[in-house]
Amino acid sequence: MKIIDNITDILKDDLSVVMKENSKVAIAASYFSIYAFQELKSQLLNINELRFIFTSPSFTTEKAKKEKREFYIPQLNREKSLYGTEFEIKLRNELTQKAIAKEKERLESLVISLENKIKNEKQYNFQVKMAGELRKVKKQLRSN
Repeated sequence: MKIIDNITDILKDDLSVVMKENSKVAIAASYFSIYAFQELKSQLLNINELRFIFTSPSFTTEKAKKEKREFYIPQLNREKSLYGTEFEIKLRNELTQKAIAKEKERLESLVISLENKIKNEKQYNFQVKMAGELRKVKKQLRSN
């Protein structure tokens, strides 16, 4: 087992090398952010199984008090900057969080749907196989 501290060893780098097509992955961590999902999306879509063990209480019922955030971007900085100031870039990056979360939710529902289809397909194949076996046995009984 390898311990990754995200300071000297970065989880994303290690996972992108280790996760191969059809592999099974188990991770124990306190959280898995939507940004991590976005970075590893192509590898995660190709694996067979992902087990994530939360090492600390991640889902709590108590609601934290919302704080009002205010930003002031001086006009002089806005006029000098071609692409935007560091504050504008930070705010722009935060706007993508909701879109990534929606995509992650959509992909999770697709995975569940596919798993259900596979399960149903396996059950159907088993029933067809058993029906075939039953026909063979009946045919043998008739010939005897």
